Amino acid sequence: MAFTLPDLPYAYDALEPNIDARTMEIHHTKHHAAYTTNLNNAIAGTDLEGKKIEEILAQVSKYSAAVRNNGGGFYNHNLFWEIMSPNGGGEPGAQTNISRAISRDFGSFENFKKEFSTAAMTRFGSGWAWLCVDGADKIFITSSANQDNPLMDLADKKGTPILGLDVWEHAYYLNYQNRRADYVESFFNVINWQEVTRRYNDANPGASNL
Repeated sequence: MAFTLPDLPYAYDALEPNIDARTMEIHHTKHHAAYTTNLNNAIAGTDLEGKKIEEILAQVSKYSAAVRNNGGGFYNHNLFWEIMSPNGGGEPGAQTNISRAISRDFGSFENFKKEFSTAAMTRFGSGWAWLCVDGADKIFITSSANQDNPLMDLADKKGTPILGLDVWEHAYYLNYQNRRADYVESFFNVINWQEVTRRYNDANPGASNL
């Protein structure tokens, strides 16, 4: 079964003024659509057909650059759209597991925000900043180049992404030009903490013990 481009869970203009409608439309219908098409082309006629994207990424070092780049692009954007919301922003609820984990592993929300913003700002060129869950049920921040992500077996630090920020220029340039810092700051106004919490709980079987 071929991978399919998902619909956005909101309208293209729903995240304005933080992310403009034209950027969202191009990002989704051109960039994400291209990754989806190219991934399907790259796996056509191979034993990767029918596998879940997570299974492919877990052994991506065995496959072609086309599978790595487009598989990462497909997965990363699927996550990106879902962890944003027009009703997002602020901090996660104080009694949520993700809020407790942030306090435990970063000391405070402000410390988390500073570290995540630094990861996004210091990623040279194109890439992503991530908040992930590791194998010990702790959360950590990392970044990756291009369309790589921490699910890949070749990642510097492996984990399950629960929050990701696209810092490719196509994600923000129409509105922010070279002002990546402004884009990163605006991203915190649209984070869907309910979805991040759900992903954290799914990735962390010990979350109920926090």
